[in-house]
Amino acid sequence: MGFEHKIEDNKIIIEVTVKTIARTGCEMEALFAVSCAALNIYDMLKPIDKDIEIKEIKLIEKKGGKSDFKEEIPEDFKAGVLVISDSVYAGKKEDKAGEFIAQSLRNMGVKEIEYKIVPDEPEMIKEEVLKWCDKNFNLVVTTGGTGLSPRDKTPETIGLLIERDISQIMEMARVYGYERTPYSMFSRGIAGIRNKTLILTLPGSTKGAKESMNAIFPYVFHIFKIMEGKGH
Repeated sequence: MGFEHKIEDNKIIIEVTVKTIARTGCEMEALFAVSCAALNIYDMLKPIDKDIEIKEIKLIEKKGGKSDFKEEIPEDFKAGVLVISDSVYAGKKEDKAGEFIAQSLRNMGVKEIEYKIVPDEPEMIKEEVLKWCDKNFNLVVTTGGTGLSPRDKTPETIGLLIERDISQIMEMARVYGYERTPYSMFSRGIAGIRNKTLILTLPGSTKGAKESMNAIFPYVFHIFKIMEGKGH
């Protein structure tokens, strides 16, 4: 939080800047800080000037939120969500991460989404991802198998399918997650393109999947314009 004040034409002008890494905005915190500062100054000066008054408190600027980076989703945009988990596939555990990813994509305007569950078996993972890529899906998001247990083979499996590596996308997700929990450093998720399909490998935990989605969406949709030569 930054606080500044200046005197102009017998007025004290107060400005507060608030920054956050949280998903929500922080304009109310800025307005509250200005109000507290104004009331404090008012209290100190009212014995000197009985006519002192607080005139106007307003939001001057808000930027950096997700609304600044909205991308138009084409009607024919196709996405696949692949849950990779032995326990979910066996029916021993309920999937929440994949459901969250699919719902988040719907909320962002993606209408055509296929959802599948496979165990931590490289050949089954490969089969589903290749099928979606061959069908020219725009986006494939996997969740699960990015950790360090003996069965976690998602990065190794997907890495063999990727033609152009852009794992910096998942690096940003790890940075975002690290600001909330240091354990995000253990996620081995990668990202890349096969033909024109963007493939993202997210953690299997619901919390990890949510944080990854919050970190890279909707901004990552811009990559499709870049691939078409329409963006920077």
